[in-house]
Amino acid sequence: MEATSKSIFSECSNFTLLSNLLFAKFSSFIWLSTMTPITCIEAFFLLKNYEPMFHFLFLCFVLLCFLLKHLFSKPSPIYLIDFSCLKPPNQCRVPSSTFLENTSLFECYNSESISFMENVLRSSGLSEETFLPPSLLYIPPKTQHSESIKESHMVIFPIMDDLFAKTKVSPSNIDILILNCSAFCPSPSLTSIIVNKYGMKSDIKSYNVSGMGCGASALCIDMAHNLLRVHKNSNAIVLSTEILSSGWYSGNEKSKMYINCRFRMGSAAILVSNKKEARKSAKYLIRKTLRTLRAFDDKGYFSIMREEDSNGKLGVTLNRDLLQVAGETLGSHISQLASEILPISSEVWHGVSLIKKRFKFKNSKGIYVPNFKTVIQHFCLPCSGRSVIREVGKGLKLGERETEAAMMTLHRFGNQSSSSLWYELAYLEAKERVQKGDNIWQLGFGSGPKCCSVVLRCIRPIFGESHKEPWCDCIHRYPI
Repeated sequence: MEATSKSIFSECSNFTLLSNLLFAKFSSFIWLSTMTPITCIEAFFLLKNYEPMFHFLFLCFVLLCFLLKHLFSKPSPIYLIDFSCLKPPNQCRVPSSTFLENTSLFECYNSESISFMENVLRSSGLSEETFLPPSLLYIPPKTQHSESIKESHMVIFPIMDDLFAKTKVSPSNIDILILNCSAFCPSPSLTSIIVNKYGMKSDIKSYNVSGMGCGASALCIDMAHNLLRVHKNSNAIVLSTEILSSGWYSGNEKSKMYINCRFRMGSAAILVSNKKEARKSAKYLIRKTLRTLRAFDDKGYFSIMREEDSNGKLGVTLNRDLLQVAGETLGSHISQLASEILPISSEVWHGVSLIKKRFKFKNSKGIYVPNFKTVIQHFCLPCSGRSVIREVGKGLKLGERETEAAMMTLHRFGNQSSSSLWYELAYLEAKERVQKGDNIWQLGFGSGPKCCSVVLRCIRPIFGESHKEPWCDCIHRYPI
């Protein structure tokens, strides 16, 4: 049934895209057909030496044509109305001592593995207040399909309820539903579970995005942004989460143990709309989205891989090339983004520095890194670990204040995969730092490898968020 529905949705979407393409071609033809006789008329006026009034009227007509073309060709704005982040229940809290005590009782781990996980935890930057799902608190952990379904309900339904309450939008008014979860893909799908729970309409366009890693949330915002360009007068929900019950690694290969130690519970639901009335209540305007994928490179492709170990235990391998691959991917992505949002002078200096490095000039000081702080006021960075946040911040010439949201999110909630970006934005809002007119850059990095950016502009004052989840009980303690 779901496959049939998606096929129908796909056909409708393709038909709409074709219609828009034909309309664009027809508009260009009408524009050309209009300007050709206007040019001929002006030439006729010049040859006949008509009065200046005729030339003035002609100029006004041409300006009117340009204005109308601009108005009709300008895409409608797409707004981010609001978002919600999960605050897991306190009974799911797992201090490091409890985590290590439990894992030491698991028969699958040897003493060397326990020592390795202890070192990873010590250097991870996680606090004693992060959360794991109940299924992983048992000895041994429960990783059955039924436990993953229970965890899905725990992380999805509360934030959906909160988002509907915040925005006062009915589930029946949702036209597009996009959910990203990398490792867990049940049947019926997670979007079908949501549609069934909330009784959403039968023609809702639903999409399940899997295998995209920590960059999936920004990628899905880009997807929603593109879909709303096609489907007018629509509301879209993007839901980002990761189901940890199905991703637990029970082997002894060190390259696969990082996921157990650093990934923690989290989820976020975001409401995006292109409706005109959304402007009154929306927090942000989606100013720019951008995606970069380097799967064509074998070294990058194999840098993060979900695979079995020598004993048939499934886990996510983080290879040694990962940091180099991440640097190369981020470099090409940031260069492209800079050319689109920064002044032309920054692009010129970047080009000059590349030429100097290429021809090895004596006064070359390395590649010029644009100063994003001239146009971006707030940064939400990948939360993979303290060292990653510091290196990304160093590469972008950011200070401690700019990397604070990422560092504090990692400390309080751990690495929550794709949803971490929204906990960072919630942190900035809870600190009341986001002002009307500010630009926020959300940067996600995931397996593939891929890099995704979302640039938001705040369009109304934001206050009172310090009393809302997920930071309401601890924001006064941060930054540490």
